[in-house]
Amino acid sequence: MTELTEAGAARSNHGAVLFYSEFDDPETWGEALRANLPGLDFRVYPDVGNPEDIRHVLAWKPFPGFFAPFRNLAQVVNLGAGIDSLVGRTDLPEVPISRLSDPGMVALMRSYVLFAVIRYARDIPSFEQAQRRGEWRYIHPRPLNRIKVGVLGLGHLGAAVATGLADAGFDVRGYDHAPKAIHGVTCHDATTDRAAFLSEVEILVNMMPLTAKTKGLIDRSVFDALPRGAKFVNASRGPVVDEPALVAALQSGQIGGATLDVFWVEPLPAEHPFWTMENVLITPHLASITVPEAAARDVAESIRRVSAGGEPLHRVDPQRGY
Repeated sequence: MTELTEAGAARSNHGAVLFYSEFDDPETWGEALRANLPGLDFRVYPDVGNPEDIRHVLAWKPFPGFFAPFRNLAQVVNLGAGIDSLVGRTDLPEVPISRLSDPGMVALMRSYVLFAVIRYARDIPSFEQAQRRGEWRYIHPRPLNRIKVGVLGLGHLGAAVATGLADAGFDVRGYDHAPKAIHGVTCHDATTDRAAFLSEVEILVNMMPLTAKTKGLIDRSVFDALPRGAKFVNASRGPVVDEPALVAALQSGQIGGATLDVFWVEPLPAEHPFWTMENVLITPHLASITVPEAAARDVAESIRRVSAGGEPLHRVDPQRGY
């Protein structure tokens, strides 16, 4: 009887939670949330039931008009890092939007960028090419502390990436629009001359969110400011980068190589020139994924707080885009 009473209380106090994602496993998320909120009314789109029951939505890239039926919506939890798909919508009322803060997601992003940077730092692409030619080619390794890595964007994930690179021994420089202080990282902000910052970077990592101000921000001027042959890693959002400018820089040798996890159009179209470029490594938007078992604790706490009239954890500002 006690369990039934608690289950009923959970449903009445919190309202229904609706899950929408083409990439995440709803069953895993449902189990993880119910472990923290027993009896939670967890629904998976398109099995919405009565739209007026929906108080909380967990979503990743919901389609236009998705939120229109939910007149009692109290909060949205974005099932990923970037909230660009939730900005500037006409169907989404002014409710709190929060991001996930998942240690597993952070660890995966850190490992991806470390892999990409170390691959260049240890000349692995050159060895891969030599192997295909059947050539024993020796390149003397450089100490990691002499390799300058720049990280654009020092937010939640960017700061974790910069710290991970610094801990690995690289000379890390970070650049953000606002002043930041990160142990082991030389931080620059908008008061710094961007071209001067870029001129010393051998490997550039993009960790900037996609906003109206950052769309297309990494353009020809950025690539031209880097030393010739510099490497580029994009693990953030595709539209932050001017793709035609990157293609041209790769073709000319201004950019010596690129590791790309995100693109303007996903999946990457079959005719895109990136596919045939030997100096490009393509991965299908998997640098970082959410681990529900870890993230669900914070999501459950946000549901409790919003249900009690409070603020969710990790709230973001749609005006800023992060």
